[in-house]
Amino acid sequence: MSKRTNVRAMVECAMMIAVGTVLAQIKIYTMPYGGSVTLVSMLPFILVSFRHGVKWGLFTGFINGLLQLITGFYAPPSGTLTALIAMILLDYLLAFMALGLAQGFAKPFKNRLTGVAVGTAAVCFLRFICSFLSGALLWGSYQSYYEWAAGLSVWEYSFIYNGTYMLPELVITTICACLLIKLAPKFFDAQ
Repeated sequence: MSKRTNVRAMVECAMMIAVGTVLAQIKIYTMPYGGSVTLVSMLPFILVSFRHGVKWGLFTGFINGLLQLITGFYAPPSGTLTALIAMILLDYLLAFMALGLAQGFAKPFKNRLTGVAVGTAAVCFLRFICSFLSGALLWGSYQSYYEWAAGLSVWEYSFIYNGTYMLPELVITTICACLLIKLAPKFFDAQ
């Protein structure tokens, strides 16, 4: 990869982080204890993966995860070092890095639209898995704030709570990615 290509990729990744950060502020619905349905805030990171590959996608997700950590940190309820490390990994770093894997999930599909749909849905699902694990392992104490969650296991609670915002986010992001590849396929061209 030439120096010029690396600079172009870095600039584009920085722009996508900025766009993703702005889109994350446009909330369609916000959950009371974290999580929201946004205006396709995951799509810029997915585009990086398609345009520059998985390595750049993971790198961009990592940098965005650090930025999200700095700007929106919530201390885990237990306050232990283990909980802090798990929260940083699950809620920030791994959750956003997962979006960078989109191209890897899309690669096996010959039909580009199918690849984009599967790649986008798969990485949004991986992000849900991170939130689900974090919810069950770290944030389960918040279950007591919800009357509807009485009697549920912490795993059921986390699945329902995180699914409430991550499923709509997955659907919206996948639909928008499919519309975007139909309307502007060059956005998905490898660079």
